[in-house]
Amino acid sequence: MPDITITHLDQGARGEYHARVEGSEAIGRLTYQRQGDTVIADHTLVPTEIGGRGVAARLVDALIADARKFGFRIVPQCSYIDAAFRRHPEWADLRA
Repeated sequence: MPDITITHLDQGARGEYHARVEGSEAIGRLTYQRQGDTVIADHTLVPTEIGGRGVAARLVDALIADARKFGFRIVPQCSYIDAAFRRHPEWADLRA
């Protein structure tokens, strides 16, 4: 399993989670828009050179962890994030 580092860039009304895989310059991204206490998760983008390594799942895990920590709810606008919510019924309380 490659070493994946997740960072969060909070720009107020918008933000991104970035995933860097050790040994690659490519960056996976999960982007969102904030509306009050709700986050609209709109895109998950993983370049092909770091695909197939669980990068998108790690990005969603970081979003879920922050939702629990900071008390916001999520609108999974992105199809990948929506599918992740369906795979994890224990996240249902975080869905806006």
